[in-house]
Amino acid sequence: MTAPMLDKRMSAGEIVSQLRDGMTLGIGGWGPRRKPMALVREILRSDLKDLTVVSYGGADVGMLCAASKVKKLAFAFVSLDAIPLEPWFRKAREAGEIEVFEMDEGMFQWGLKAAAFGLPFLPTRVGLGTDLAELGGLKTVQSPYDDGEVLIAMPALKLDAAIIHVSRSDWRGNVQLLGPDTYYDEWFAKAAARTYVSCEELVDKIEDHYPQDVKANTFERCFVSGVVEMTGGAHPSSMPPAYGWDMKAFKEYAAAAKDPGDWSAVADRFVGTDEAVYLEGFGGKEAVAALPLPIF
Repeated sequence: MTAPMLDKRMSAGEIVSQLRDGMTLGIGGWGPRRKPMALVREILRSDLKDLTVVSYGGADVGMLCAASKVKKLAFAFVSLDAIPLEPWFRKAREAGEIEVFEMDEGMFQWGLKAAAFGLPFLPTRVGLGTDLAELGGLKTVQSPYDDGEVLIAMPALKLDAAIIHVSRSDWRGNVQLLGPDTYYDEWFAKAAARTYVSCEELVDKIEDHYPQDVKANTFERCFVSGVVEMTGGAHPSSMPPAYGWDMKAFKEYAAAAKDPGDWSAVADRFVGTDEAVYLEGFGGKEAVAALPLPIF
């Protein structure tokens, strides 16, 4: 007799209720690309605080810093691409409001992989001879083989939880990430004790609906603890191939950070009382779906 499959469907509120003050939270995506912004906005509507956030940061990091949700940030960059330095993150860092652990992109990737492999660290040449190693308090190890090479011991970036936005999922947690820029979402999922997924489309059995995209299942369902359908949930970041980023919204968001830059005065615009209200403020799901993909 086959055991029944676990139904992992949750609401956004139920997902955020699983998170706790002071936990280490990984946020998937990359700068202004495929960020789980709907779940980030749900966190912003909650009482969560003192988070250690691990992210290739974009507006996710900026908003959480602006709302004083972040105690410490582990990051390789915080950027909106066309707006090179995320403005609300910049304000928080210049004011000394957050602790930071800054890394090169390769070091960051290695830290996630170490956690995914259950290792305390992974050796790497990345960061040797830079201030990042010293500022981050990183230690070195010597190769036990004849070469005797000295390498940086990049510590594991262990995550209590991760949130990721994907193209599709089914209720069992089988996901599909489409487009050219999935980057390291799979390593966030595997580095976390629990991973929560928001998706553009939730279906019954994904292999029945989209068998042609089976290779887009970049991490196994065993890594997924909960899933919620949130169409348009990456806005204002991009979600290729479904929609591009909303640069008009990003420019408005960045302009709001100019001194005095009072987050409470603009939070209703960029967070909203719920997701429906937020999306309606930017033209609704139809307007998000019509955003053109950026050309590089």
